[in-house]
Amino acid sequence: MTRRESALVPFFFLAAAFCATFAKVQWNVAGSVFLADLTAIGYAFDRLGRRARPVPRTAAILLAFLVAFLLVYLIGFFNLETGQALDQYSKGLVKWLIHFAFLIVGVIYLAGRSLRFFWRTLGWFLGGIAVNAAYGILQLLDAQAGHNLDSVLLKPLTRGASQINVYGAVNGSSVYRPNALTGDPNHLGIMLVLPILILAPIYLRLERRHRLRLPLGILIGFLLLAELATLSRSGMLGLAVGGLVLLLPYRHLLFSRAAVLPLALVAIPVVYEVYRRRHFFDVVIRSRLQTGGRSTNAHFGVYDFIPQVLHQHPLFGLGFNNFSVYYEFVTGKTNWGPHSYYVALLVEGGVVGTALFAVFLWYLFARLGVARKLGRALAAAGDPLAARLRPLAWGMTAALVGTMAANVFYLTMSFLYFYVFAMLLLAVPAVFSRR
Repeated sequence: MTRRESALVPFFFLAAAFCATFAKVQWNVAGSVFLADLTAIGYAFDRLGRRARPVPRTAAILLAFLVAFLLVYLIGFFNLETGQALDQYSKGLVKWLIHFAFLIVGVIYLAGRSLRFFWRTLGWFLGGIAVNAAYGILQLLDAQAGHNLDSVLLKPLTRGASQINVYGAVNGSSVYRPNALTGDPNHLGIMLVLPILILAPIYLRLERRHRLRLPLGILIGFLLLAELATLSRSGMLGLAVGGLVLLLPYRHLLFSRAAVLPLALVAIPVVYEVYRRRHFFDVVIRSRLQTGGRSTNAHFGVYDFIPQVLHQHPLFGLGFNNFSVYYEFVTGKTNWGPHSYYVALLVEGGVVGTALFAVFLWYLFARLGVARKLGRALAAAGDPLAARLRPLAWGMTAALVGTMAANVFYLTMSFLYFYVFAMLLLAVPAVFSRR
């Protein structure tokens, strides 16, 4: 007798996708416990004991990647030297296992569901980032009015103190950078790269009278406005690099009326506000463009540790999640991350770990290539679904490239939201190939 699927399965699955960027919603119980991790664990446990389905080839390959990564990290365990290093290693490894396990079971789940459910999952994931951005704008407006929105909405829930990022002051006026529910304005800026670049080509290819065309245009304009509000150089870098990828197939639509709408929605309020507070924004923009500041030096300085660490442990690095321990030992500064995902790869995983992750990225791009090829096949067959698949595949390609570029100076690719994105990306060929 076939056991019916519990209503909790899609609930936890969609909740994990929706909450994947809500880093501030956490509780300190034997370490930081995030809402997104709880929903991911809830979904994984609800899958246990259910009737086994044929495992897609993609999931089998992901399982092989998990074993390979785990082997590298377990070998790196023998390079740990202190109890603090072991503590960091254990916490990082548990969180990584949760994320990668969700990636695998998520791909299996989506491969067995309908195309409509895939779009629904993508909508909840991107919708969660959009809600995060909306909270950031409200947070900014509330801070400018002299209040702290986090203390009203988040503190009663998490019992933890948090607030908007204060970048500095210009003539006594504070410069705020919304961090929303992510905890860092640069994290928010990089995460916004995904919905903007994924939705942009879909929006441009929608039929003129499609009911979603206007709402998507407005949403993209709003997300661009939130991106600017973060003042994140890494976010803008990722958006620019990903935008260059989209120019390859969609350069002929660059000056179309559809492309002008979201840009106009951003330009009107931004130009008005910059004109009204010219000196304020002149100082802020100059400070963000300068390359010799303390913040910039910190981001570039972590790259100096790569040859030092590789000289000691070239193959498997210091051990997973151990850059901050090494940094404290060398500089005396505590709670300091690598400020670059690629620095973390080389320092914590060595040459072998970095090469393995490069192969993983190659696999993601290869599956996107399959999705684009499938889109061309559907177009050649006259299937209207091609008008959705090809923009989606190009948008995800641009989003992946943009996220990789942004992580030169940050490390959001270790967060759950990136694994949710990878899950959706890898599920595209399996879901659309049924057509």
